[in-house]
Amino acid sequence: MSDTRLNVSLSSQGFPEPAELFANLGTAPLVEHAIRNGEGLLSVDGPLVVETGKHTGRSAKDKFIVLDAETENTVWWGKTNVAMTPAHFAALKADFVKALGEKDKLYVADLFGGSQPENRVNVRVINEFAWHNLFIRTLLVRPTTDELASFAPEYTIIDLPTFRADPARHGCRSETVVAVNFTEKLILIGGTAYAGEMKKSVFGILNYLLPVKGVMPMHCSANMGPAGDTAVFFGLSGTGKTTLSADASRTLIGDDEHGWSDTAVFNFEGGCYAKVIRLSEEAEPEIFATTKRFGTVLENVVIDPVTRTIDLDDASLAENSRGSYPIDFIPNSSEKNLGPVPTNLIFLTADAYGVLPPIARLTPDQAMYHFLSGYTARVAGTEIGVTEPEATFSTCFGAPFMPRHPSIYGNLLKERIAKGGVKCWLVNTGWSGGKATQEGIKRMPIKATRALLNAALDGSLNNATFKKDPNFGFEVPVEVPGVETRLLDPRGAWADGEEYDKTAQELVRKFVDNFQQFADHVDQSVRDAAPVTA
Repeated sequence: MSDTRLNVSLSSQGFPEPAELFANLGTAPLVEHAIRNGEGLLSVDGPLVVETGKHTGRSAKDKFIVLDAETENTVWWGKTNVAMTPAHFAALKADFVKALGEKDKLYVADLFGGSQPENRVNVRVINEFAWHNLFIRTLLVRPTTDELASFAPEYTIIDLPTFRADPARHGCRSETVVAVNFTEKLILIGGTAYAGEMKKSVFGILNYLLPVKGVMPMHCSANMGPAGDTAVFFGLSGTGKTTLSADASRTLIGDDEHGWSDTAVFNFEGGCYAKVIRLSEEAEPEIFATTKRFGTVLENVVIDPVTRTIDLDDASLAENSRGSYPIDFIPNSSEKNLGPVPTNLIFLTADAYGVLPPIARLTPDQAMYHFLSGYTARVAGTEIGVTEPEATFSTCFGAPFMPRHPSIYGNLLKERIAKGGVKCWLVNTGWSGGKATQEGIKRMPIKATRALLNAALDGSLNNATFKKDPNFGFEVPVEVPGVETRLLDPRGAWADGEEYDKTAQELVRKFVDNFQQFADHVDQSVRDAAPVTA
């Protein structure tokens, strides 16, 4: 039986309609379809468990943006934003339309990107897999029945994992392609079953549209304290955005993507997408609980086909195993997915060099410097080809998703920090006592990170004694209740202090070299916030 509850038909968009079209289905029917289609298994505790095949992370090198009159002077072209010609996109679109016409069934979801009505975008997603449709319906903001009745898509995403691109015909790199056309407001995803490509495509749309309206798009999580104080956590995948924002003592606004308008911090999404490999019930009880609920989708988690029990510690399918679930699966989540403008900004970094302290206080100029630098370690499995932690710089803590020049986002952030008197912190969730590649070196204890964050957010950390870091110039607390003093002194945590000094200067030089690309786009005060070379 087909369900065709669409205010705007596919045919009116120029797309063929299959014999069976399932539109805006809920969780239960989409799970039923996925199981009937052989797309996954239902675990003993309720989640749908699926595999994404060879693509267990984003295919960053297979993403393209169409270069035309709309984007020629608005997109930051380079290694991240790679151009596709209109002719190649036209050929790709024609082949996608042909592929759509060959499908017996399709799944369509009409959704919002953005929880603040005046700053959201209407997105239609067309899928060949039922579980993909469930994923994106979970991750984006779900319209009410009344809103669906008048829904008109502004942007459309077509996701066909079984499609195989032709580099010669389509101007791409491989059989996998993610092609974005801002003029036609159309995104084509083919050759990958990794569902995260869809959500990041919507993030890219909002990162392109919102700065023009003076709204700051952010790759961050956000939560709110009992007094209504909002905290924003910037960071790439694997740095702790989802983990640290899911705090039982604070209200979750969202775990990954937000906007900062004049009146609110608002979630772009209606769900969460958490890494679940080696997930600990003790350390992350709220997220762990979602792995036992119907409505959660678990990607690349090993499941026993007979008992249907899952093993979160088994990384044989992927290091980047993930769980997607509605945000209200977190007990203390915000009903409207938004909160007041922020009181605190936290930049999360997983320092693979073991140089940075677990927390440091930043001036506004230092905050902009570190925002544009976006230093962290890419964690195994987040991107194809990354097999162990390695140092990287991703401007704005989200370069792959930022179509415009980083200075646009950086200047927006600096203006908003100054306007609201926001406190800024750098938090290292990475390694301490040595480099990540050294035997026996472990990541920062999550309990220590939470204790430091709580002290920063409740204001008590401001009463601590601070000392200036000799390499980076930011202020580091000397002593904090509940945290080992040894952890607060990164040099003291190393067995060899001279080796620490050498490694620290190596990292400083990487910061300085990386920032040269932004030097002409920022004020002198921001350039002066650079770390000091010996």
